Amino acid sequence: MPENGTAPFKMLNEAAIAAAELHRTPYDYCYVNGVMDPSHKDEVLADAPTIAWRGSYALPDLKYGPNFDLMIQDLLSDRFRHLVEKKFDIDLSNCPPCIVMMGNTTGAYNEGYSHPDSKHKIITVLVALTREWPYERGHLRVLRSDNRDDYAFEFSPEFGGMLMFRVGDNSWHGFLPQKGPRMSLQLCFVDSDWYVRKEYVRHRASAFAKSWLVTRKIIEWAPRKLKVRA
Repeated sequence: MPENGTAPFKMLNEAAIAAAELHRTPYDYCYVNGVMDPSHKDEVLADAPTIAWRGSYALPDLKYGPNFDLMIQDLLSDRFRHLVEKKFDIDLSNCPPCIVMMGNTTGAYNEGYSHPDSKHKIITVLVALTREWPYERGHLRVLRSDNRDDYAFEFSPEFGGMLMFRVGDNSWHGFLPQKGPRMSLQLCFVDSDWYVRKEYVRHRASAFAKSWLVTRKIIEWAPRKLKVRA
């Protein structure tokens, strides 16, 4: 029997992840096309959590079905971590995972703002889970600077794409605002269990605030500082 966490993937395409090219500019990043077979699309999305509002939500606070859970198990497995470690030539054995999800965008100007991610994050993995995205705007961009129009690469948030990158002072990324159902998952390997707990508490408080109309509107139009590291 395989060791815990090393069993073959149920949903992820291991060959596609292993073969994806690591780019070094503007920072270390890797895009995986077809990280899940299109045949899994309907079953995974049918079991995906329902997210009513904009913003990010802690995975432990969301409800989802068994097929979606198979994808989560793959992402949290040692097998996946080893693939990421090999790709970026890094040891993540002491870096716990933290997962949050986004379900919708409202088109507000402050959505998709450019940021490099928190200094507590080591590697960020973004999985696109949107059923369809017929818009020109809203593609996730690998940025050369804090300017969302200064991009080196972009991809649609439609089901099957995965972006992995090494977090640093210049790991800018973002997207141009576009209203629509836009589901994605963010898995980060972080520097401590303390940071995981802090992030889940923060997103839990944000989710509670967004459940009230007045605070939801305030959050929707609150200004964003360009160099916030989330």
